[in-house]
Amino acid sequence: MAAVSIDLEMKRFTNEAFVEKAKKLEGKLIENLVKPAGIVTVDEKGKIHPGAKLEDLPGMLLKKGDSVVLDFEDHQVGYVSLKLKSAGSPQDAPAYLRLKFGEIAKELIEKSEEYNGWISRGWIQEEYIHIDVLPVCLKLPRRYAFRFLEIYVVDTSLKYQVVVEEVVCRAVSAVSKEGVACVADPRMSQLDKVSLRTLQNCMQSVFEDGPKRDRRLWLGDLRLQALTNYETFKNYDMVKRCLYLFGGLTRDDGAIGACLFTEPEYIVDDTFLFDYSLFFISTLKDYYEASKDLETLKDLWQPAYRQIELARERFNDNYIIEGSDTFWCFVDWKKGLDKQASAQAIYIYTLNAAIELAKILGKEELAKQLQEEKGYCISAALKYLWDEKLHVFISGAKRQVSYASQVWMVLAGVKKDQEAGALLKHITEINPDMGMVTPYMNHHYVEALILCGEKKMAVDYMKYYWGGMLSYGADTFWELYNPENPEESPYGSSAVNSYCHAWSCTPAYLLRKLEKEEKTNGISCN
Repeated sequence: MAAVSIDLEMKRFTNEAFVEKAKKLEGKLIENLVKPAGIVTVDEKGKIHPGAKLEDLPGMLLKKGDSVVLDFEDHQVGYVSLKLKSAGSPQDAPAYLRLKFGEIAKELIEKSEEYNGWISRGWIQEEYIHIDVLPVCLKLPRRYAFRFLEIYVVDTSLKYQVVVEEVVCRAVSAVSKEGVACVADPRMSQLDKVSLRTLQNCMQSVFEDGPKRDRRLWLGDLRLQALTNYETFKNYDMVKRCLYLFGGLTRDDGAIGACLFTEPEYIVDDTFLFDYSLFFISTLKDYYEASKDLETLKDLWQPAYRQIELARERFNDNYIIEGSDTFWCFVDWKKGLDKQASAQAIYIYTLNAAIELAKILGKEELAKQLQEEKGYCISAALKYLWDEKLHVFISGAKRQVSYASQVWMVLAGVKKDQEAGALLKHITEINPDMGMVTPYMNHHYVEALILCGEKKMAVDYMKYYWGGMLSYGADTFWELYNPENPEESPYGSSAVNSYCHAWSCTPAYLLRKLEKEEKTNGISCN
């Protein structure tokens, strides 16, 4: 029997054997030294313009109020060192500097003192530093996610200036793009390149959701990162490590958390989401299909199946899920989104995965029971959530119509084949107010289109949505992008938005999935 420990105060449960397996799977990070590619200026709209020549940097004398913006040309994740000295008279007062990092240039003109959002301003990558003695090699202890670095001189004295001799970033990632083949279609190469960079920079000791923020392991992100990883970097051990962490760090009733921390200790967060917990099953199934690792499947089957048992508690006697006013299910950041219908479909979606895994493990009777339950849930969805007049699924007491409800019902197989394709075309035509705002939800829309055989619609939408971020100069894809309001934020300010985010990396997966289908069926998506 596996060794376990229980934290009664926080009602957490730890399977020590699983956590030990996860620790042994931690890989060594690949390091590269990266220097700035140029000097730029940033205008009041956040647009970049060419600045002085980089070779002139060591000759620039920076006094009070002066600044220089270094452009590293691509998104970096790593540790920054600055080689600084003084010029003029002997240093008679500390050099007082502000260092500001930006994943996009607009972050450099954000005024952090005006931020009033609901998550910590501690995520804003800005440092005020006193330097008593120059010259110095200043090694910043934090890890940063950035493309741009602004060095601003708050003050020196009237007698000397600061000279920036050199700036270097020790960039880190668990993987290298070397050996990863690009997609065949050259018109999609930039989309693929930025997707790969997004995933690469989110692969650290675990699959992080964002290297700027929140820098931890979220299950919804992991599922999509893992799918993309199987088609590109093929780092199976990292997926396995994350699965064991989620399976080994649970609530005392066995619920798998939405996210967990690895520092200063391995611990599950206190956020539990209906859909994320269930996605542990789907992620485990995808991992087994990619790796054929039966031992891990056997180990983690029980914590996976436990999520179904817990999810059943939310269903009423009619096999319809009942939500709540709390943050109980994610689906998307869209404000006002009712999640009942999506949650119903996600339960069916994960039942599909559980049935497959039960059969692989030889649990035929359980697979049969799950199949029957799935039938009841589908029948209930068609009876209570399908509007025959509107020809859409509705959600909640107000009978809300949203993209999310239709997309998840298609992915779950509640509507199939021609009916599914017609439903997606219909919801696209009526374009309800309750749209989609995250790349996470938009990924599922594209995946549903592919499932229905609407491959050209899928490609065109990727060009529109992720291509929209490219039009704004994205080096990595963002946590949130609303084409109608690119600066939208669920946090009260875009200053804390993440511009390299795990759930945005999936075009690299979707494009390769389409290429495979083209080779198999000989059908072009162009």
